[in-house]
Amino acid sequence: MDKISEERIDLAVKNFYQGYNCAQAICTAWADAYGFTEEQMAKMSSCFGGGIGRMRKTCGAACGMFILLGLEEGNAVAEDKDGKAANYKTTQELAKRFADRNGGSIECAELLKMGNIQTSTNYQPDARTAQYFEKRPCPKIVEETARIWNEYLQEKVNNRNN
Repeated sequence: MDKISEERIDLAVKNFYQGYNCAQAICTAWADAYGFTEEQMAKMSSCFGGGIGRMRKTCGAACGMFILLGLEEGNAVAEDKDGKAANYKTTQELAKRFADRNGGSIECAELLKMGNIQTSTNYQPDARTAQYFEKRPCPKIVEETARIWNEYLQEKVNNRNN
């Protein structure tokens, strides 16, 4: 499967419905494209669900997209300030796209309309029931995040070809 495809968007949503957290759903949909197994990518992104460890901070789907960005074009040289700056710039641009298309925020608590909550100490994930999916925007957010990532990759290809 190519890095850029509608199938990957569908796979991300399917992964979420099957029980992966938001970050895992995004990352596992592109695992093979970056040379990882689904299991490796699921482990790598496992701590980012629920707004990072269910603390309702930065949305797991956004975190998953940022993990993919690091794999796509992250810098790996400690002294490379220009590389870091370029990566941070793209991270901020993708975060803005995410917020613009997902209710104006990248914060899990705000996206879930939980208000300004304190860090949660409840580490138990909610059961994935029909009621859970009815009240949560998460499947739509996962879909939109996967779509943003897909669009970003397409833009890179288009820029290379121009």
